[in-house]
Amino acid sequence: MQRENLDDIAGCLGGYDVVALQETDAGSLRTGYTNQTEYLARVSNFPYWIDQTNRHLGRFARHSNGLLSRWPPVDVSRHRLPGLPGRGALVAQIGAEGAPVAVFVLHLALGRGTRVRQIGYLAELVNQFPHVIFMGDLNCDPSSPEMQMLTRNTRLAVPVRHHGTYPSWRPRRRIDHILVTPEIRIERSFVPRWRYSDHLPIAMEVLLPGSP
Repeated sequence: MQRENLDDIAGCLGGYDVVALQETDAGSLRTGYTNQTEYLARVSNFPYWIDQTNRHLGRFARHSNGLLSRWPPVDVSRHRLPGLPGRGALVAQIGAEGAPVAVFVLHLALGRGTRVRQIGYLAELVNQFPHVIFMGDLNCDPSSPEMQMLTRNTRLAVPVRHHGTYPSWRPRRRIDHILVTPEIRIERSFVPRWRYSDHLPIAMEVLLPGSP
């Protein structure tokens, strides 16, 4: 991605507290050895950033998940998902000291069979935390068997309103999602029309447990 596009994206992020990123590069030949998550954090003034490289192709590419946060993470873990190498989940606990929220950043597989295995693994992980925000490219729509499996086996709920995000120039497919546990109150969910990728982003305003 050209540096100008990264600067434009960074300019869009100022009003957000937490940003999840998929398919970033952690610094390789194709990005001029720029860690894109770090760069976005620095330019958009996020004090905390975390990345997880899931596919390391030497100096040519380092495919990663990323997280930007205005709150300090109190714990971070990185998980390799079932299936072929290259898919992972980044989990960061952030927020109030007494009631931290586990933020999941992930990008699931293209094949349904592998996604089902990944959802099984993630459901066990989600259930270890009382409050969860679960977001990323899940490569499945809200009515899919794997999404139903996720909501059946965890306390996560699919938002009532679903958004088309792919492809960004004609967004009909609903494969990018933010799911939350019940104590996190959704105030608003919407799709900013930022065409810097083949996917449109999803944005959500929430009220966290313990917030006034």
